Amino acid sequence: MIVKIVALFLVVMAVLSMFGKLRLPPVPGKKYLDARKCRNCGRYRIGKGPCDCGKG
Repeated sequence: MIVKIVALFLVVMAVLSMFGKLRLPPVPGKKYLDARKCRNCGRYRIGKGPCDCGKG
């Protein structure tokens, strides 16, 4: 009985790992989020003001 449970668990883990390797479609807002990053330090800018690093 324990062998069946362990075998079933391993099969389920193998199936989950196959689905985990699939490539997902790109996130819709990724371009917008990348545009909101500071060009110098890479942190996200909140609002319309300059970045806290003082350069961007």
